[in-house]
Amino acid sequence: MIEAIDLTKRYEDGVLALDRLQLTVTEGEIYCLLGANGAGKTTAIDLFLGFIEPSAGQALINGVDVHSDPLNAKRYVGYLSENVKLYGNLTARQNLDFFARVSQHGPVGQQECAQLLRQVGLPQRAFKQQVKKFSKGMRQKLGIAIAMIKDAPSLLLDEPMSGLDPKAAADFVATLKDLRRQGKAILMSTHDIFRAKELADRVGIMKEGRKVVEKSRTELKREDLERLYLEYMKGDEEQEAANTVHKLRPA
Repeated sequence: MIEAIDLTKRYEDGVLALDRLQLTVTEGEIYCLLGANGAGKTTAIDLFLGFIEPSAGQALINGVDVHSDPLNAKRYVGYLSENVKLYGNLTARQNLDFFARVSQHGPVGQQECAQLLRQVGLPQRAFKQQVKKFSKGMRQKLGIAIAMIKDAPSLLLDEPMSGLDPKAAADFVATLKDLRRQGKAILMSTHDIFRAKELADRVGIMKEGRKVVEKSRTELKREDLERLYLEYMKGDEEQEAANTVHKLRPA
């Protein structure tokens, strides 16, 4: 489970990046945080990972307070960023084995490695290929395999589909749905309204550090998420939001 209780972050310059976030992601659920740049999505994920300290409130992973017990909390979570950091001169297998050892999973056998890489949609020819030759979609697939190797109950994904081509994005969505069936609690930040509506069990719209609305999958069947998003983005961010929707609209 992933839980925020009045989670707040105010920086030293006075900027309120996150304002009393209340959020719960349960087992077998995908929760999408939707919002423009600067809305607080990445700040929330950084707080859950312990990259920054909260000004107030709690970030809990599997019931463990990230701020007071960070090492224990990290045992229960996997992470994938928009630009996953990999070792370009190593192969996919070598990267997976290295990060598995770092995460205390231990060395990965060839059979386990191949099974996991196939599960995330990497072709067999890529297993022994240097990662510096990978496309962004292939790098993200390897990144999710690395996040999965811990077999953690929770996953945090920060804009994981940004820049992916349609085929790579569709493959990634299929992998996330499979992880949901396995009972993972998944929190994902995204700009992509259409993928959020397709994938999420719940969507939270963020604006200026606040979660301004939350909708379930059932509610979104009756409502237009695009219209709802634009309605909440009115004001200084209206044009930016309209541009985002225009770029993401299927051709």
